[in-house]
Order: sequence, then C-alpha cells, then structure tokens
Amino acid sequence: MVTGPITSDTLLSIAIKESASVGEQAQRRLVRGVDDLDFYIGDEAIDKPNYATKWPIRHGMVEDWDLMEKFLEQVIFKYLRAEPEDHSFLMAVLALAASWTSRQVGQRTLTGIVIDSGDGVTHAIPVAEGYVIGSCIKHIPIAGRDITFFIQQLLRDREVGIPPEQSLETAKAVKERYCYICPDIVKEFTKYDSDPGKWIKQYRGINAVSKTAFHIDVGYERFMGPEIFFHPEFANPDFMQPISDVVDEVIQNCPIDVRRPLYKNIVLSGGSTMFRDFGRRLQRDLKRVVDARLRLSEELSGGRIKPKPMEVQVVTHHMQRYAVWFGGSMLASTPEFFQVCHSKKAYDEIGPSICRHNPVFGIMS
Repeated sequence: MVTGPITSDTLLSIAIKESASVGEQAQRRLVRGVDDLDFYIGDEAIDKPNYATKWPIRHGMVEDWDLMEKFLEQVIFKYLRAEPEDHSFLMAVLALAASWTSRQVGQRTLTGIVIDSGDGVTHAIPVAEGYVIGSCIKHIPIAGRDITFFIQQLLRDREVGIPPEQSLETAKAVKERYCYICPDIVKEFTKYDSDPGKWIKQYRGINAVSKTAFHIDVGYERFMGPEIFFHPEFANPDFMQPISDVVDEVIQNCPIDVRRPLYKNIVLSGGSTMFRDFGRRLQRDLKRVVDARLRLSEELSGGRIKPKPMEVQVVTHHMQRYAVWFGGSMLASTPEFFQVCHSKKAYDEIGPSICRHNPVFGIMS
C-alpha cells in the first residue's frame, strides 16, 4: 500500500454508495448489522439512481475513515488479491523517487518539494531526506476540476451550440486534448487574433440524444484554462495567489539549511501537471520571485552583501502522471528496502511515529 497526501484523482475510484432509504438502513442495522449494508464501491457505484453517493475524500483529505477502510479492503482483497500478512506496506512520499528517471536529476535524492496536482486539489509538499515537513505543506484550491469548469464557462459564454447535457464532458475533452501553458498571456491573445487559422482547433462530437454531429472552434480556451494556476483570480475570486508564490512561500517556511536543495529539486506529480510547458513556466516565474528577493536583499545592504545566486529547477519526467505509484515500485525494488521494513512488533512497541522516517532514505544516494 502506498500512502502520502491522497490526491483528488483518487475520488474517481472510491465513490461509495449506500441505500438512500434511511428506514431500510436502520432496519438492516437491527437485523443484519452494519457490515451487511447494501453498498457499491468504485465503478460499480456509478449510475445507481436509488443510492446516495458518499465521497470519503474531499480536497485531498480523508473525511470518513470508515468508508475509506471499505475502499482499501476492496482494493487489497478484490483487485490486488493480496494477503496483507504476506506483503510489506510502504509508507512514504514517493513522487521524489519517481523523478530519479529524469535526466534533470543528477543523483538519487529524497530532498525536494513535490507539486502534486490531481482533479480536486493541488499540494505543495516539502521533503527533507525522506521526512515530510508537515507543518509547511500548503494546498492550492486550483486543480483539474477547476480548469474543466472554467473552460466550460468560457464555452457557455460563447454559446457555441454544445448540447447542455454534454457541456462538462466536452470541456474536459478540450482540456485534455488541446490545452497548454503559455509564457505570456497577452502575446498569446495577439497570436490567435493575427493568425486564427494556425491556432484555433476544431472539436467534433456526437449529440448523445439526437445522434447528430456537432463541432466547435477551440480558441482562447486552449491557454486560458490552465492559466488559472498562475492567475487563479480568473476562476476563484477567493484565492489570488499564483502557484509560483505558493511554492516560494512553502520553501521559505522550511528550515534555512534545506531551502537551496528544495529550490533545486521541485518535482511535478499528477495528471494536472501534464500540460505542455507547465514545468518551464513554473520554473521561470519562481526564478523571478527568488531573484527579486535577492536583489532586494542586496539593495537593503547598500551593496555590501552580495547573495549567492539561487538555482531553481523544476523536474519533469515521463512517469509524471503516475509518479506516486511508479516511485513506490522503484523504492520497493531496491535491495535495501526489505532490510529496513518495519515489523508489526516494532510498530506495536513504538507506535505510529515509526512511519515518519525510515533508514532506507539515508542510504540511497
């Protein structure tokens, strides 16, 4: 089992449904017990109108551990067909390990900051030598779902003739097929206006009701959608901080001796970091923030102090979408892993804090 901050992508597979009839539920509890409640998990829970949907995870946080336990039981016993007694359970932040496959990473290190963005929430998680600096973790209420909703709204405003019942589905398809991160939003508008034939794409779909074809032009939505990572006020008036500023704030809140290594190893993880040039834009904007701070420091000292330049590097790699799972497999395949697994006896003796750190992290350089 691999754990860490649970991204909202997980929500797609843990929808749990229980009978909507309160009277029936109460009767079942009296007659058969809670364990015999009528419920479905994951894909089986989709499209059951007589059942109420429950989501154990909201914005990356587990809200209902009883339902989460049901989900994990199903994963382990039904899908993995595994006996927990016969397997090791890996507890760590694993996206950093997945980044070892990137040419940008010179050596295997578990010091860095993970930007994990799924469907419902984005996390900035600093890690020092395999230890999560929990007090410095920040979440950003901008992720894949927000981009989809924003694109949906842009398309609605243009009244492009999308069937209402397929509005969300179309927006998601546009996001996944055509969207990218641009370096300068003003220049991007100019490009589309001066040569629309080159930049505007065509999306074609089938009306699910009438079975007739429809098509729409996809223009500004291509870059405006994911731009909310860097201008969140476009979609969320209650949150105004660009992702680059959040990352900088997280690192500045960390102990001073790990700040340089954190800036040097910013690792992307999750499906919503897969937009083209996401890493390049984040690195550029973050570098500007850091350099501005260094210039200000030099000015305030009257030129007497010349700060050492700060290296900023955002790491991208081909397994970015599945970074946590891939990182887990990489760590678990090392010969050192099984030598330092925590036993149940040690867990019972020391307690949950035993999962906070592992000697394996210190011997993998």
